[in-house]
Amino acid sequence: MEPHIPDTLPLETIDWIAHIPYIGKANAALARYDGILRGMVNPHILLSPMTTREAVLSSRIEGTQASLEDVLQYEADSKAHLTPEKSEDIQEIINYRTAMTTAVDYLQERPLCTNMIRDLHRILLTSARGRDREPGEIRRIQNYIAPPGTPIEGATFVPPSPPMIMDALSNWEMYLHSEEKDALVQLAILKAQFELIHPFRDGNGRIGRMLVPLILYSKKMLSNPMFYISAYLERNRDEYYERLLAISRDGNWNGWISFFLRAIVEQAEENSQKATQIMGLYDDMKQKVPEITRSKYSIQAIDAIFSRPIFRPVDFIEYSSIPKDSAHRILRELKNTRVLEVLHEGQGRRPAVYVFPELIAISEGMEV
Repeated sequence: MEPHIPDTLPLETIDWIAHIPYIGKANAALARYDGILRGMVNPHILLSPMTTREAVLSSRIEGTQASLEDVLQYEADSKAHLTPEKSEDIQEIINYRTAMTTAVDYLQERPLCTNMIRDLHRILLTSARGRDREPGEIRRIQNYIAPPGTPIEGATFVPPSPPMIMDALSNWEMYLHSEEKDALVQLAILKAQFELIHPFRDGNGRIGRMLVPLILYSKKMLSNPMFYISAYLERNRDEYYERLLAISRDGNWNGWISFFLRAIVEQAEENSQKATQIMGLYDDMKQKVPEITRSKYSIQAIDAIFSRPIFRPVDFIEYSSIPKDSAHRILRELKNTRVLEVLHEGQGRRPAVYVFPELIAISEGMEV
């Protein structure tokens, strides 16, 4: 199989007429979701578990096995007994989330570009399985996608040869900063083209999925870069890969664009539903927690359990900035009224680990 030669962007083969119905639906669903984001006082706190879950599902597409609860529990109690494989899975997920946070900071200062993507790749592969796969470096070898042990002749996809990569990325970046008839179709093309250029030895799919919210944000289609697409791609993993493959094999860009617009519609609706449920829970807690605790620190306590729904008392004190005695009293009262549950009782030097089950249920309810 010959290495893939990327199409030059912009494409001239887009069937705009055929895509009109889904372009309309996708833009409307995205606008509704952004309306919900704009109505949130502190989306980065409220949607924190959804952001972690996106990292979980994007990594799961690549074969990791850790769940959202595994990650949150590990962060609360890193001494939890885990197999080396599970620890590495969790580290990959934490790296993904760190890379996303870093990207958002970068975008306050400068536009999205290839060098920024290389920095994100470096973070993604730090101290995880990919650390020997040249983090942050554009690949200098010919790689290919195939079942383990298969020679290149049996590959399902052979990415562009190394000498082609820089020109293809430069064309990709020019298209990123150009105007297209519809920004969501442009996003569909940018995501697929990035994964087909396959600029890194490892992690191309995860970076490609990370680019979805970052491009939506940088093109001002979302007020916050909090869009979670990996649930749809994981549910439809076979079609996801087949649609990408059909571009390189048959030049079928329109099939991919249709698939991607459907993904945006479905995930915008699911994201809206979950964000609304989380806001509802937050409003409930703003009623409930002050009644239970009679504390002037109620709102700080609520924000802390939303941003870290599995935690040790010491984390709660640090994240909430509540004085120690008051914090312990609040935790005791929230446990007694079943707002919080104890995940692990304290033993010896190991402190108790608490969980905020209603928030986990909403977030895990998105699991497939």
